[in-house]
Amino acid sequence: MNLEDRLLYRDGLMLVIDKPAGIPVHAGPGGGPNLEENFDQFRYGLPKPPALAHRLDRDTSGCLVLGRHRKALARLGKQFEGGRIEKTYLAVLPLIPPQNAGTIDMPLAKVSKYKGWKMKIAEKGDTDVQASVTDYQVLATAEGQSLIAFSPRTGRTHQLRVHSLGAFGCAILGDTLYGGEEDHRQKRLYLHAARIVIPLYPNKPAIAVDAPLPPEFKALQAVANWDGSL
Repeated sequence: MNLEDRLLYRDGLMLVIDKPAGIPVHAGPGGGPNLEENFDQFRYGLPKPPALAHRLDRDTSGCLVLGRHRKALARLGKQFEGGRIEKTYLAVLPLIPPQNAGTIDMPLAKVSKYKGWKMKIAEKGDTDVQASVTDYQVLATAEGQSLIAFSPRTGRTHQLRVHSLGAFGCAILGDTLYGGEEDHRQKRLYLHAARIVIPLYPNKPAIAVDAPLPPEFKALQAVANWDGSL
């Protein structure tokens, strides 16, 4: 797989690529194609390929950060863990929320007796509950659908997908894990990591990187007359 045409940003410490939807970032227990096996093309003169600084779900597209060496990964890891990196995701929902903006503060817990990753809104008696907070803003609406900008303050597994279900009563369009039969007929999960802002260098402005809007999102953009600003 040639990923070089998906390179969004490059410097001495990190790379940001536009991850395609439908492929995992690393090999799972069953193996199979993944992005990580293609990172050798991103060496750019260094002795080793870069490595993942964070993760995106298999079906999510957009900004994916790679550290170019061990020290870079350590620095990026501290920023992700400390919540210093700002992330903005775009999602399409099959409804129009009653409020144009708000904050979803709903702790998450892992669903028991489930193979693989699945989360839920935590209930009384759940163990290993994780505090989870997401800000959201409605960017555009058309034909019963809405384009939402999600800005997670925490980085939990499937956080935005479960927060959508918990706060709005519906899954993100195309979410075959948390949605219904209609979602299986969609082209993809309509979740895109549109922007990431990284304060990587102490004495320089934060690095802001934007991933282009996927073609599947552009139909709603055109109908809603959204100008593309976040």
